[in-house]
Amino acid sequence: MELLTTNNVWMMICTALVFFMHLGFAFLEIGLTRQKNTINILFKNIFIITVGLLLYCLVGFNLMYPGDFNGFVGFAGIGLESPLVDGALDLAYNEGYTYWTDFLFQGMFAATAATIVSGAVAERMKIVPFMIFTIVYVGFVYPIAGSWKWGGGFLDEMGFYDFAGSTLVHSVGGWAALVAVWLLGSRIGKFKDGKPQALPGHNIPLATAGVLILWLGWFGFNGGSVLSADPELTSLTLVTTCLAAAAGGVVAMLVSTVMYKNLDLTMFLNGILGGLVGITAGADVMTPTSAIIIGAIAGALIVFAVAFIDSLKLDDPVGAIAVHLICGIWGTLAVGIFSTNPEHSFVTQLIGVLCYAGICLVSSFIIIFVLKSTVGIRVSEREELEGLDAHEHGMDAYPDFRLNEH
Repeated sequence: MELLTTNNVWMMICTALVFFMHLGFAFLEIGLTRQKNTINILFKNIFIITVGLLLYCLVGFNLMYPGDFNGFVGFAGIGLESPLVDGALDLAYNEGYTYWTDFLFQGMFAATAATIVSGAVAERMKIVPFMIFTIVYVGFVYPIAGSWKWGGGFLDEMGFYDFAGSTLVHSVGGWAALVAVWLLGSRIGKFKDGKPQALPGHNIPLATAGVLILWLGWFGFNGGSVLSADPELTSLTLVTTCLAAAAGGVVAMLVSTVMYKNLDLTMFLNGILGGLVGITAGADVMTPTSAIIIGAIAGALIVFAVAFIDSLKLDDPVGAIAVHLICGIWGTLAVGIFSTNPEHSFVTQLIGVLCYAGICLVSSFIIIFVLKSTVGIRVSEREELEGLDAHEHGMDAYPDFRLNEH
């Protein structure tokens, strides 16, 4: 009983840290975008966490963990129903945590996938279609895809490994972000004569704070994925997580400096996030040296991926596709290269990546294309130029600091 209490307290602390990550995402997104769209981004982030939790309670948790099922889709029923023994909560449910803690910890992960999309579509997507997309994607697509591995589905039986979600969380959001950005088109002024133009964010200090909050939150994201307070595994996981983040940031800074001849803070910040996403798939099965290598490669990938995405005329204001999709894929494949567990296979990891690419690309395309063909997904040119805050919310994030007013 004492061990269960210790484990459960650790899991609840980690749940709180993952919840705190939503503040980090919010700060990062508003910092890297323009002042006139601040309310819009904050509104989306608050909508995602509130509605995401409710959906995960009603359908998501039981879609993701359906018990006995065919390995592809299963459903254990509407709402939460805790396992009871003699009228009391079954404390043998799991040696690491109770049923309620399990739900809340996993629910925090579910909302993260849509937050990734929020940043990628910033500054030009209508709010209502985004809300509809969030409901369908977080409510149904994410938990079904998650059941394939974490719910004991066919990929789990195959031996696919994703410790804390490089693919199951980050790539699931990243694939949808890619589709959304493609169907939306770029922001006005982003590309001139085919060349990308800088549209600077309005508050880089906030973006920096957001990254540091996300790094802190990753202590819970990865540390909690041990699913107990096991001292050896939790401490190793936090060490590999931090080393990968540090290596990602340093290498992204160095590579971007060599390529662009300037010390770009935003690239430094995204390098840290890329290292974190990269280590997430195998943080518990890596040596510290392997973690540094994985993070370093993720940091370099960030710089090249941002340039490549720009070359495709895809407009991602916060670098979400480079960070969460590209580094998510890399981190998942890295398990097959660096894992200390000999049973982990590169081929199996690749199959898992392709399976998630399939379900995410197809489902997100269907959802967003239907919305585009019916209600429309992009605001008008006037609304985009004047800002989504004024037109979609009737509010101003900084009423005392309006530009061009005397």
